[in-house]
Amino acid sequence: MHELSWLPEPQADFNEKCSQLGDGSLSIGSLRALVNSKLSLNQSNRLFREINKLPPGELEKIKSEFSLFKLGLVSNSTVDLFIPSFFTSALRHGIFIEVITADFGQIIQEALDSDSLINQSGIDAVLLALDYRAFPFAANSVAMAAPGQGSADALEYLRTIRDGFHKNSGTVCILQTLVAPPFSLLGNMDAQLDGTLRKEIAEFNAGLILDTKASSDLLLDVGTMANMVGVYEWFDERQWYMSRVPMANKFIALYADHVSRLLAAMRGKSKKCLVLDLDNTLWGGVIGDDGLDGIRIGQGHPIGESFLAIQQYAKELNNLGVILAVCSKNEEEIALQAFKEHPDMLLKDSDFAVFVANWEDKASNIRFIAETLNIGLDSLVFVDDNPAEREIVRTIIPEVTVPELPKDASLIPRTLSAAGFFEMISFTADDAQRSKQYEENAQRRVEFHKAGGVDEYLKSLDMKITFSPFDTLGRKRITQLINKTNQFNLTTKRYTEKEVEAFELSPEHITIQVRLTDRFGDNGMISVMICLQEEDVITIDTWLMSCRVIKRRVEEAICDKLLDEAKDRKARYIRGIFRPTEKNKLVKEHYKALGFTEVESTSEYDVWELDIEQYTSKKPPIEVLGQ
Repeated sequence: MHELSWLPEPQADFNEKCSQLGDGSLSIGSLRALVNSKLSLNQSNRLFREINKLPPGELEKIKSEFSLFKLGLVSNSTVDLFIPSFFTSALRHGIFIEVITADFGQIIQEALDSDSLINQSGIDAVLLALDYRAFPFAANSVAMAAPGQGSADALEYLRTIRDGFHKNSGTVCILQTLVAPPFSLLGNMDAQLDGTLRKEIAEFNAGLILDTKASSDLLLDVGTMANMVGVYEWFDERQWYMSRVPMANKFIALYADHVSRLLAAMRGKSKKCLVLDLDNTLWGGVIGDDGLDGIRIGQGHPIGESFLAIQQYAKELNNLGVILAVCSKNEEEIALQAFKEHPDMLLKDSDFAVFVANWEDKASNIRFIAETLNIGLDSLVFVDDNPAEREIVRTIIPEVTVPELPKDASLIPRTLSAAGFFEMISFTADDAQRSKQYEENAQRRVEFHKAGGVDEYLKSLDMKITFSPFDTLGRKRITQLINKTNQFNLTTKRYTEKEVEAFELSPEHITIQVRLTDRFGDNGMISVMICLQEEDVITIDTWLMSCRVIKRRVEEAICDKLLDEAKDRKARYIRGIFRPTEKNKLVKEHYKALGFTEVESTSEYDVWELDIEQYTSKKPPIEVLGQ
């Protein structure tokens, strides 16, 4: 795991490809292929340098292909060595990162000074990269310890830092659990004796988890990360004494990858769909050759149990909202027979939102899966035991994540889990239903092709919509949508949970959360709107919508609702702003389609305006509940 074993080895011509960056001959796809590999510290340094010395125009082209993120970094350690690995790991996760660092050890000063570099830099989050040596209990004597006081003081110290950043920059803090060093005083008694480092760190971690869960801050579980690779390996005291680096060099890339997963989750870049091969991936053997009785799956045999564990892992992900799909070179009827008739098969055909088994190339089939689910290729993880198939998909569709797999099937769940493809920063009831919602959406697409026309199809869906202002119950999901929705997002503004709460409580703002159901099921929360009223003008600050409901006239129902709100507030005009990005070209003509008139256009934004008295309600075929 510490060698990022799910990543392929770097390309043999890595240095040559880095050099091509400078002359502009390296494509974005080739850049993705470079970072989607197991880079050494030296290789990360090389790529980091090459990208950052590009001319401004070339650098902007690269940035436009990724989500931008500005990360503040404070630490009791030397962090400069980490930045190239942060940079390349973030690119691998779809993020172009800029890291703003504080001076060594200037933690509390940086947090409490409103004019500090980090507080004045407009950061999206700040990583408090503190290991146990940042806290007083690292130097305390056991003999002078009061029960629980060391951990309590450490948590209070951390709260002071967090409060400083919250107040002075309004940012999210990423907080680390601590790793207990691999030595003890009295053996097993250290876990029980007040004042010992092991007990203080255990109590600190437990308190930190509770604190973080009750806040909008995020947890980076470094303690578990180190336990997985072994704390004896994690710590390198010589390195600490010489250069104040808190972990062995070989784990810097792993640490950077875990940080990048969190940033990607904040930007909605976590993967959504696990695409699975069948033969020798979900069972041992080849169903077409070995027959139903010849494949190995189930209890009583080490190989069968190994593949059963893979299915259990996929099933649990599915239960938590990850979409499952099949992409296999097989006869569909024979492949489906395995799921329908084999008594030891844990996964059933109904667990898969899309099932593709044919003799076409897998890259084309994967594109079909993405189109059917209406999700981006970068939302897919493709798992296949065949190295040749993996390499073909990586080459043809570099946006798709294709992990390397161990030859021993019993190690596959561990490898996929370690890669953290499905990282989440919050979990809501809507998340748990995501897989079901995408499966239902695939059914809607089938029905659309059967229908005689769009209007007939929309009426047949029997849609019901619910509008309500922001509230405590929906706050986490609202924040999640604001920070991850890119395509149907008019301004692509990002807000923290605390800022969402402020809009919720503000009398000057109109907030709307939208839920939709139809005859196929519950789509959950599908749209969010934030508006500001200034005298007789209401300006739409944020309007976003899930791609699952595009072209179903939901935006018309929302516009009708906003007009009703505007009339109640005695407003005369509604103003909409469109800020173009690489991802939201879909909604460039959104306001025009709703009857707005363009009143201003610049390279950075377009302004549209609607005279409320001239608006005619759209009245789409959607029943509005609660009115």
